[in-house]
Amino acid sequence: MRPHVELVDENDLLWHLAELPHGQGEARQKNLSYDEENGAASLQVEFVTDWSRPAGLHAAQTEWYVLSGQIQIGEQQLGEGGYWCAPRGVQVPAVSATAGTRILLFREYGDWSFTPADVVVADSRLVVKDVNAMEWFDVEDPENGSPMDFERGGTPVPGLFIKLLWRDPETGFYTRLIKAKPGWREHPLAHHPVFEEAYCLDGEFDYNYGLMTPGQYFFRPAGVRHGDFTAGEKDGCTWILRCDGDLVDWYTENASVEMKGDPVNWGEEFPGSEPPVHIQPVRSRSIGPWKNPTYQ
Repeated sequence: MRPHVELVDENDLLWHLAELPHGQGEARQKNLSYDEENGAASLQVEFVTDWSRPAGLHAAQTEWYVLSGQIQIGEQQLGEGGYWCAPRGVQVPAVSATAGTRILLFREYGDWSFTPADVVVADSRLVVKDVNAMEWFDVEDPENGSPMDFERGGTPVPGLFIKLLWRDPETGFYTRLIKAKPGWREHPLAHHPVFEEAYCLDGEFDYNYGLMTPGQYFFRPAGVRHGDFTAGEKDGCTWILRCDGDLVDWYTENASVEMKGDPVNWGEEFPGSEPPVHIQPVRSRSIGPWKNPTYQ
């Protein structure tokens, strides 16, 4: 399974050779999060040179989101904000990228394996979208949401805009853009029955794990509490967000975490010592040190 990652800054991560077999050209990747058991991963990929790959079939559910530059998938060209998703078992047409293009690449349920195809088979389940041409859905329902909300991946809280990129009708797995209005606030701690991951595209967002800014990322397994959210007063915040099922918010108020025990050789009487901490997620150096005694 993937570790809990919160927060990491892309600028702190090392480049690795990109896991893009059968491609022609040079590409490299940064691992935002990685499942060492099955190869699922969330990556930032940069195409150092022009790059291309023939049509074929991925082992994993595969998604690309274009951060900058240009790609072509089949006959369609996509620039910044371009997106495509190939669920498992769906063939992908030939794909190419111009030098300098950067994408977010998401793999689920499998590793980087790719089998080229001799014959290109069109499949209506392949999703290709220009996100910039989509309209924002304004979340306004103050109660439990509507059936349309669930089609967008759960019951979003008022104060948000949504662009649904893809949703699996069987599992509820979805990818969407979420934009928080300036100053948007959600106070209680929340946890969910599904994992939640996000990459910040624009603006800023303050919550119990720190201040999230563009280029920063989290992967949060199901059940992890998080909250006291406040979006930036000027521009709000925009993320690309993914969950492996419909998102349901389970709230906690007046939450506390307590660790009991009698110090032996640490504490106020021992200068330089620090109190113990609870289990903490992976965190990169630019985010700053943890504030003891706990992050919740």
